[in-house]
Amino acid sequence: MTETVHVLGAGLAGLAAALSLSKDGRKVVIHEAARQAGGRCRSYHDAVLDRVIDNGNHLMMSANDHVFGFLKETGSVSRVAVSEPAAYPFCDVETGERWTLRPNRGRIGWWILDSRRNVKGARLRDYLQAWRLLTAGPDRTVADCLSTDTVLWRRFWEPLTVAALNIAPDEGAARLLAEVYRRTFAKGEAAARPVHVRGSLADSLIDPARALLERRGVEFCFRARVRSLDLADGRIAGFETTRETVTLGNLDAIVMALPSWSVAELLPEIAPPEGARMILNLHYLLDAKPELAPVTGLTGSIAQWLFIRGPVASVTVSAADAFAETASEEIAARIWPEIAVALGTPGAPQPPCRVVKEKRATFAETPANEARRPGPVTRWRNLVLAGDWTATGLPATIEGAIQSGRVAARALRI
Repeated sequence: MTETVHVLGAGLAGLAAALSLSKDGRKVVIHEAARQAGGRCRSYHDAVLDRVIDNGNHLMMSANDHVFGFLKETGSVSRVAVSEPAAYPFCDVETGERWTLRPNRGRIGWWILDSRRNVKGARLRDYLQAWRLLTAGPDRTVADCLSTDTVLWRRFWEPLTVAALNIAPDEGAARLLAEVYRRTFAKGEAAARPVHVRGSLADSLIDPARALLERRGVEFCFRARVRSLDLADGRIAGFETTRETVTLGNLDAIVMALPSWSVAELLPEIAPPEGARMILNLHYLLDAKPELAPVTGLTGSIAQWLFIRGPVASVTVSAADAFAETASEEIAARIWPEIAVALGTPGAPQPPCRVVKEKRATFAETPANEARRPGPVTRWRNLVLAGDWTATGLPATIEGAIQSGRVAARALRI
């Protein structure tokens, strides 16, 4: 049993690890480079909109057992909303067509035969391609398994693929998308219900976790970026941050819950996944809350998903590297006409907008990188890894991040 566990990184992976460890009675200290917890799942007050906004939108689902376990432990289940029964409204912004995808209960997906439930215009034989996805080998991409020239692709698989993997179909690992589908839509309606935060990511996920950890005596050290590690005799003897130098006792340990690129700099021997992909989020402040579902899928558009939270219409563009150097004003003006159609107000003038570029939102989720994802255990006996980039079997999602933190904490018990 270790004495003190130092968790490096206060994103969801680090917070999840700290929750498990502190519940076991361990002394835990969290070191975070930023001024607040949350990592890439953070919220802040935006001066332009005079609203609290999230750095990005995250669509969770009822099948996310680790997310709900996290929410239950922190007493914040009531801070998320679950759409029941499962329903996913879509809008094709090119044609103005609308439909709602409604999976049925049970594992036999007869909803694909019902025009009131399935993807508008899709052919039955195109649905059968899901079998190729579910049986894909480790080197297969999504485009190897699914035809990308069908209505079903444009109106279901593409928004799901780009949102889940944050990468183009000819690059994305088929096995990762298959696992998302296997855990959700393939299990039926009860596993496929969309879940969204009622307020903000911080209010629902981060702040309750921090409050619980502090009640358990966990110490937070912010503005403490890890500069170096002291490696000695098969263990980590200490580390240096921008705030202090920490020497580890013989029974102390580290959970490294840092982004993959930071781990590569500190521990070149780990060789984590290479490269990253950007996600673009736009937050438009409307005059009033629109009469739309909390989440709407978009097709025939640059953006893939529209989230409504009060009078703010938040838009997600995944696999958005092409916009990395584009001015925010140009991006907002280019995407607004699509959103105006989805809102039912085509031609409306563009409202105030905040554009957020998360340039390294996820690792590049290719088959090659999937093979590079490490497990929690390292060759240093007092160091374990956590993060959505580790070998979770899932894409880089909230569910995967929390799962990785729990697994890393368990690894320290062995």
